[in-house]
Amino acid sequence: MIKQKRVLLQGNEACVEGAIAAGMRFFAGYPITPSTEVAEQAAIRLPQVGGRFIQMEDEIAAMAAVIGGSCTGVKSMTATSGPGFSLKQENLGYAAFAEVPCVLINVQRSGPSTGLPTSPSQGDMMQARWGTHGDHPVIALAPATVDECYHLTIRCFNLSEKYRTPVFLMTDEIIGHLREGIVIPDQKDIKVEDRKVNKKIPPFHVPKGEVAPQSAPFGQGQRYNITGLVHREDGFPTNSTTIAGELTTRLMKKIEDNKDDIIEYEERYLEDAETVVIVYGGTTRAAVAAIEAARAKGKKVGLFRPITIWPFPTEKLQEIAKTAQKFIVAEHNYGQIVHEVRLATKDAIEIKFLGKVDGNIIMPNEIEELI
Repeated sequence: MIKQKRVLLQGNEACVEGAIAAGMRFFAGYPITPSTEVAEQAAIRLPQVGGRFIQMEDEIAAMAAVIGGSCTGVKSMTATSGPGFSLKQENLGYAAFAEVPCVLINVQRSGPSTGLPTSPSQGDMMQARWGTHGDHPVIALAPATVDECYHLTIRCFNLSEKYRTPVFLMTDEIIGHLREGIVIPDQKDIKVEDRKVNKKIPPFHVPKGEVAPQSAPFGQGQRYNITGLVHREDGFPTNSTTIAGELTTRLMKKIEDNKDDIIEYEERYLEDAETVVIVYGGTTRAAVAAIEAARAKGKKVGLFRPITIWPFPTEKLQEIAKTAQKFIVAEHNYGQIVHEVRLATKDAIEIKFLGKVDGNIIMPNEIEELI
């Protein structure tokens, strides 16, 4: 039992500590900069708590192993960066369609292709939503501090188990390699969501009042099939277009209908803000510094930071756009989340974009100039 203590951790290390606190006991991965410290820390820590670590032959196999581990009832995780995230997409689609809970840490780096492996980026945000083919549910969170790497990894596991779906922690090189002092709480103070199991109903039947199936882990007495094909409630494939429509709709709606439970965001100074800076993850510190400097000069500037990126907090942005005069969106890419902001506001407000794709970080003075 971990008692509350203050420790100095790297963001990547904090993800592992949070995962273990959430009950993660299996990690399958393949080393890739700048996420490798996640695998290294998992290799050290999991044997200490009775868990298992395995380095697979590539990113595709690592994702497959995580799915297998989860199917046996073990909370499972992997970590990667841009190129590896691309390779995992087919199996991520399988996990989403087969409703296999798992967590993926994506420490984003500059791209495309192998790009600048040691430089920061936020270039995978749209890949998180649309990377695999077909319509599928997505939950993705973006930490802005080492402390959030710890706590949001726990939340990733809780959401994954509750909604039986893969969940992404979309961190980046800035946060992944940042070191900060954080307080690790006593284990008894950490809320942990465990998988609900009901062997008396078909494995893919959703009981009334629940949001996801309650099939038992393999080896616990409920025999059933898991497939990436369209399937009946017993898990076996079907060509029924009626079932195909009902299944895909149910998978999407279990996220869409529960956005109030899933979506989190941070607001600062929005009460009087005429200009609102919208950032997430590793761009947050520069934005906060710029906003503080601007407010010290009498400018009415506020911050809106999506913590949950997918599903996107569209309704909240629409609300803010009714009172603000201008949005500034800053992100380490050529423009990804800015498109969601434009879709949300439907040109009801002026939107300025600041992007950076050269491997350098966005600085506070660059945001302040736009303000």
